[in-house]
Amino acid sequence: MKHYYEILLALKVSSQEEEIKALLERLEKLMVAEGATVQELQRLERKEFAYPHQHLKAGYYVNFIVALEPSVVEKVRQRLTLVEEVVLQNYYRKGSVTNAQKPKAVKKKKTVKAVAA
Repeated sequence: MKHYYEILLALKVSSQEEEIKALLERLEKLMVAEGATVQELQRLERKEFAYPHQHLKAGYYVNFIVALEPSVVEKVRQRLTLVEEVVLQNYYRKGSVTNAQKPKAVKKKKTVKAVAA
């Protein structure tokens, strides 16, 4: 059974948009080749690290929301470790694909003001 995962990656890239776009396409193809279905890609832009990591002070953060089998997660992690632009990885399991529901709309409560007589 597939589950939804958030894969947060910190990337080592320059500020050139073409380079970032090409790398994101390459990473997406890599995940699809392992059996993942990419649902959404969130670009979180460049952020400073709390402390230097591999002699870097900042990284370009992206968040992939994917649906994949739990057995494939380790394969994806190993493949992304081999990509030299990937500095940090974090995986978070969101829930089952079959049990996933769209969030319900929040209803606004009506407030009644008391009128002084």
